[in-house]
Amino acid sequence: MSNEQMTNEPLEVTVGRLLLKHNFTLATAESCTGGLIGHRLTNVPGSSDYFLGGIIAYANEVKERVLGVSQQTLETHGAVSAETAIEMARGARRLLNTDMAISVTGIAGPGGGTLDKPVGLVYIALAAPDFERVERFVWNQDREGNKWESAEAALRLVQEYLQSLKPA
Repeated sequence: MSNEQMTNEPLEVTVGRLLLKHNFTLATAESCTGGLIGHRLTNVPGSSDYFLGGIIAYANEVKERVLGVSQQTLETHGAVSAETAIEMARGARRLLNTDMAISVTGIAGPGGGTLDKPVGLVYIALAAPDFERVERFVWNQDREGNKWESAEAALRLVQEYLQSLKPA
């Protein structure tokens, strides 16, 4: 267990403490998690000091029109892709004027999967100052489990990034 998570506190509490420590703000752009990351972040008292808001962009039209994901990206790579995930994160960061944003796009299941993009496939992207990263996962849970695993992985990605920074 990391020094930043010495107790058995929920990951969203640890992430909140790290955001405060670095004086960073966070936004979310969620598709398959349907707001679960934002829900978990706002369960923490005082989260309004670092969590500015989120966009649930379930439909491609919202990804494109609100978050600024290019139509070409959606047509070429699909909604569930690394390219879409990073454009979602950049869009949320820009729209909500935050230091960093996390995005999630994937196939929660039980339907919707293909051979190339199976149920449980998720891309999570982080956009921060001078840093961008996209991670790919394939979960093997039911719909709710896939959403939970995705939210956990997104919060872990934020935690890892913030732990890599020097204190503000």
